Amino acid sequence: MRPPMHPAMAEIHLTFETLAGPALHPLLPDLAALRIAVFRDWPYLYEGDGGYEQGYLRAYADAPGAAIVVCRDGDRVVGAATCEPMVQGHAPVSACFRAAGLDPARYCYFGESVLLPEYRGRGAGVRFFAEREAHARRLALPEAAFCAVVRDPSDPRRPPSYTPLDAFWRKRGYTARPDLVVRFDWKEIGQEAETPHDLAFWTRTL
Repeated sequence: MRPPMHPAMAEIHLTFETLAGPALHPLLPDLAALRIAVFRDWPYLYEGDGGYEQGYLRAYADAPGAAIVVCRDGDRVVGAATCEPMVQGHAPVSACFRAAGLDPARYCYFGESVLLPEYRGRGAGVRFFAEREAHARRLALPEAAFCAVVRDPSDPRRPPSYTPLDAFWRKRGYTARPDLVVRFDWKEIGQEAETPHDLAFWTRTL
């Protein structure tokens, strides 16, 4: 039996909206702060930079076919999930798929899904996938793909309470593709310079 929910949390009613284009521009500062806050935690340990983040998110706002699913608690932005046609996104992602003999033009790329810790376990993750998959179908893209950072399970920085999301992703119908790996650089907390990180893909036919 699950423990009773805290009264304050029981009153929360999360809303979801899929936004694109100019509608996203006023939200860029909030979305940038959200990404920095969530990705500071394991397994990304991302230092974050507000200016870079707003530019990164503005690219989604300005790209045809791209969208961000925004989750709010009242007026507060507490979560977000991005998606766009793979061919118009990050060049290393498309290159990874082409190198494996796969056509990036068939895929909707799910860039990230971030949610503040206090709102987890309330169905937002499921909703993020459902809304992005619906967007992919509207774009007539038959496949979906996302990637997650690869970490050593024995890394001493890994919190004892951390639970990988593999089971959740499999339940959503996604298959791990360890043969599809892309590399991105970012600065980890406390580092002076960016370092490379491998991210492995998960895919699903919609």
